[in-house]
Amino acid sequence: MNPQDYVQQKAAASGSSFYYAFLFLPPPRRAAITAFYAFCREVDDIVDDMVDPGVAATKLAWWQTEVAQAFAGQPSHPVMRALMPLAGRFGIEPRHLLAVIEGCQMDLQQTRYLDFAGLQRYCHLVAGIVGEVAAGIFGQTEPGTTAYAHKLGLALQLTNIIRDVGEDAMRGRIYLPVEELQAFDVKAHQILQRESTPEFRQRFVRLMQFQAQRAHGLYDEAFALLPDADRRAQKPGLMMASIYRTLLREIERDDFTVLHQRVSLTPLRKFWLAWRVQALGRV
Repeated sequence: MNPQDYVQQKAAASGSSFYYAFLFLPPPRRAAITAFYAFCREVDDIVDDMVDPGVAATKLAWWQTEVAQAFAGQPSHPVMRALMPLAGRFGIEPRHLLAVIEGCQMDLQQTRYLDFAGLQRYCHLVAGIVGEVAAGIFGQTEPGTTAYAHKLGLALQLTNIIRDVGEDAMRGRIYLPVEELQAFDVKAHQILQRESTPEFRQRFVRLMQFQAQRAHGLYDEAFALLPDADRRAQKPGLMMASIYRTLLREIERDDFTVLHQRVSLTPLRKFWLAWRVQALGRV
């Protein structure tokens, strides 16, 4: 399997909403975002599939070395071999890839965030930087588009956090800030045990409504930051926003049953939402 086939398979197999946004890109940009996304999946899977934290840390350290060697002209992993011929053209730098790895290392080192500021630092690494790179690949021409990309990345990551509360709890992780759990009288052990008493559910739903409201606000802020000159080029990001915000609304309609089930959209619905943005140019 050549490097291009490897990253294509990695991106498609993830079932991610991002994949549907890539479909409408011209081949060089599609190749670049697919390779970059495959890199993100490789390092993220190390943490998600972790059995031994020490082994996971060693693997992430290997990726740090691989990034340095790849930018020195000696990539060995199929993902880096697919990405490196495109990195210079689309402004992808070592700092971008190392930031994503750093975010994954944070997952090994902590399972709680005291406040939203701390959570934002994590989101900046695993989502804001990803948005920045993606905006460059899509065809950024205005400096202001970077701020849009970071804000949208934060909104997308918070949507992921809301969707994955139950799955993260089974891994012993809670991304909802401790201060906000305390404000809504929700105990960490109740989330980890995925409690379902009516009294807990009432408090938990209020907490999640607060999280969803913040995410919606960030989507609106991101759209307001996107310069008109780049709106057409950034359609793939707007496709992702449409898919993720629709998912967020589905979670709200299901009354935040995220502790016990994973809410998702069908592939056909994701494709339709992406096509609508491509055809009509709006979210």
